[in-house]
Amino acid sequence: MDRFDVMRLFVRVVERRSFTQAAHDMEVPRSPCTKVIHELENRLGTRLLQRTTRVVRPTLDGEAYYQRCLGILDDVEDADGAFRGATPKGLLRVEVQGTLARHFLLPGLPAFFERYPDIELSMSESERWVDLVHEGVDCALRWGELRDSDLVARQVATLERLTCATPAYFEKYGTPSGIGDLDGHRAVGLRSITTGLVTPLEFGSGANARTVSLPCTLSVNGTESYLAGIRLGLGLAQVPRFHVEDDLQRGTLIEVLKDTPPPPGPVSLLYQRTRQLSPRVRVFLDWAAREFAAHEISRA
Repeated sequence: MDRFDVMRLFVRVVERRSFTQAAHDMEVPRSPCTKVIHELENRLGTRLLQRTTRVVRPTLDGEAYYQRCLGILDDVEDADGAFRGATPKGLLRVEVQGTLARHFLLPGLPAFFERYPDIELSMSESERWVDLVHEGVDCALRWGELRDSDLVARQVATLERLTCATPAYFEKYGTPSGIGDLDGHRAVGLRSITTGLVTPLEFGSGANARTVSLPCTLSVNGTESYLAGIRLGLGLAQVPRFHVEDDLQRGTLIEVLKDTPPPPGPVSLLYQRTRQLSPRVRVFLDWAAREFAAHEISRA
């Protein structure tokens, strides 16, 4: 490995907290990686990594060297890109909320790959909060309000939400005409992955915002199970409209409380805060934003 490749390997080891994962990402055998890093430490005259049986962590010197390497590698990639047109290529790791990706992004992927044939996309589905750096993820697609972090959040859509249930549910519990009619009703509960708490139903926004907590026959922490529970008639629920457009048209779900809809939810792309995004990450972010925008325009 030349000096830049050694820097790239060191950066990946720090980010992945693992020699094995870093070697996999770099597509090199693991055993030479440990030797290369050991030689780097000898050359610099300092210990860069703390190794345990489970994880690898940078020392204080290692963290400082990691930050310097990031800046140097960013400058090299930027300089190379200025002369070779920064052709996007390589493996792109994206973490998505599955229903969002299937509805808004996957239909446009054939055109994306036709334009960028040298990009290989590895897409994982999850609704938990992902540590992009330590899990080796380039960007994440997320729904809802975001917690504070050092990541950059690029909002790409704001999705309308509604309150609905099945006709059979309303036959059993009655159709509410106002928030005050919700006594005696039940909900399909959506539990937070981080807190385990069921999210209350929300009505209105701003100064008129109200929340209502109803008993739950079923509570889940995944979107697909949440939608299945709604369609089985297990309670009221609040969802982005795109999830249930077909159900509403067929009459298998009915929207209620239209005068006090839940507040809309943002959709964001999250990525690391670096001085220079790699070309493959940059083109994916721009493409994904256009896909969401095109969907909104098509509905207008």
